[in-house]
Amino acid sequence: NAQNQKYKRLDARIAATYVKLTNAVNKNSLYDSYFKAFRWSADRLDPVEGGIICFVSNGAWLDGNSSVGFRKSLEEEFDSIYIFNLRGNARTSGELRQKEGGGVFGLGSRTPIAITMLVKNPNSRLEKAKIYYLDIGNYLSRDEKLNIIKNHKSIGNTKIEWRKINPNEHGDWISERNEAFQNYIQLVDKEIKTNDQTFFVQITSNGIKTNRDAWAYNSSRQILQLNVLKSIDFYNSKVFDFLNAKKLNPECDSEHFIDFDSTKLSWDFAQKVDLSKGKTYKFKPNSIVRASYRPYFKQWFYFDRNLINRVYQIPKLFPTPNYNNLVICVSGVGVTKDFSTIITNIVPDLELIGKSQCFPLYFYEENTSAQKGLFDEKNGDDYIRRDGVSDFILERAQKQYNAKNITKEDIFYYVYGFLHSPTYRETFANDLKKMLPRLPLVDDVKDFWAFSKAGRKLADLHLNYETIPPFEGVLVSSPSADGGLRGMTDNFKEGDFYKVEKMRFPKKDQKDTIIYNSRITISNIPAEAYEYVVNGKSAIEWIMERYQISIHKDSGIKNDPNDWADEVGNPRYILDLLLSIINVSVQSVEIVKGLPGVRFE
Repeated sequence: NAQNQKYKRLDARIAATYVKLTNAVNKNSLYDSYFKAFRWSADRLDPVEGGIICFVSNGAWLDGNSSVGFRKSLEEEFDSIYIFNLRGNARTSGELRQKEGGGVFGLGSRTPIAITMLVKNPNSRLEKAKIYYLDIGNYLSRDEKLNIIKNHKSIGNTKIEWRKINPNEHGDWISERNEAFQNYIQLVDKEIKTNDQTFFVQITSNGIKTNRDAWAYNSSRQILQLNVLKSIDFYNSKVFDFLNAKKLNPECDSEHFIDFDSTKLSWDFAQKVDLSKGKTYKFKPNSIVRASYRPYFKQWFYFDRNLINRVYQIPKLFPTPNYNNLVICVSGVGVTKDFSTIITNIVPDLELIGKSQCFPLYFYEENTSAQKGLFDEKNGDDYIRRDGVSDFILERAQKQYNAKNITKEDIFYYVYGFLHSPTYRETFANDLKKMLPRLPLVDDVKDFWAFSKAGRKLADLHLNYETIPPFEGVLVSSPSADGGLRGMTDNFKEGDFYKVEKMRFPKKDQKDTIIYNSRITISNIPAEAYEYVVNGKSAIEWIMERYQISIHKDSGIKNDPNDWADEVGNPRYILDLLLSIINVSVQSVEIVKGLPGVRFE
């Protein structure tokens, strides 16, 4: 909770250069310390003599969407630029993580690392810098990377095969985007904020951002309620202390009454402001709802604006648990993991799928008048349901395919099916890290229906995953029970028999078997089940990671997924879920393999 040191002149220079040339929405990362170091150094080069700057730094700026202004500034301010990309990004996963290789600082850094040399020559007549780039390579260990650096010795080594970079108009140096991507239809236009020529209307949203997940989520409804009550009571006590002190001294500062005790409350900016206003909070039992916290991992969630950092437009998508909806969530801009998507029918978290951007089938407006319009679709008395899919895309699809029977729901599922296309994801992988998806309407109406029907099948699997039967052929065994899993020994109550602490593989590379707990083993898992990857890892591994007992370091709050099983009245819930997800994964892979091939031009 310490305040960062302010550097007014330095921040102003960053705003006038790096930020000014950046068109990304979130520019806060440009004020990170290593950007400040570059800016501070560049401003101190002699304007007559020029000079050289060299840093070993975080290398995420090389292809980060928010750092485009930084790259453009370097082009303008320097004459020669040399970048040696040492890779090692530990915030990736799967195959991409393996390619990144070891970190040159070992466990000392999780970020990619780059050596950057900037040369300013006042005698140069170049309008923009010459940029030379070297990638250290894929799958290299830390020692292998250090040996390469040692052998290269200097950028002046004539044996180094520098690649000259010619930045495009978007400011891409590496991971260049595909120009064809711009020809397709946006899901939404966040810059112009118009519904013209987009798949969805403007009522879309990020997932919920709490800034206090341990307090706002839990597998146990009862424990969540106790945690929330505890934090509200603590906060209110500080408000009362402040108001009483203010009676004696009207000039007293509310900051003196903020107690950063992480076992009682996680303070955020809003609570500090509310404290200064003397605002108290009240617990609302109806605010406890189910939420999609991570892929195939539901949690109880306390949905109250007072205790959440950002709700975005989620209240318009899920105004109360009584109003049904479906939302397609896609990876947000700038995520390090490969693009993916998932559908949900309950409140999504921001990190459900990596800076989740959510596109709804419907949205809801408050019913402020007793007299409804002729075309208003009413759902209850409090809210009116509207379509999330735009009129534009419906009219365009019906006209293009000469098919009046196409509905907005068909288009919604077409989007979900198309976003699973491996060809689409591979062709536009760089674009999907830098901007939200753009999609074509395929030429052939048969392909349209193939994508739409596949999207429906995938949605049915991904929404109703808890009810999907186990995959045939998977074996479940237990040396602790006679007669199979339903046969119990005297040592265990039924609920205890199925409890998990942490699932694991027998060996790192042996994924056909999962040790569920000390009493249950699952084997003969087909390899193709692990091909269904969402937000950087297979759905199966999401279950293994999330369904384990955890204790939050700062607050001491315990989150035990076995509590969820107890509260839904099924002691086998987690085991059944894992067996279902294996089947969901295999079927998802089969559906995706059956998607039509598409040529992108």
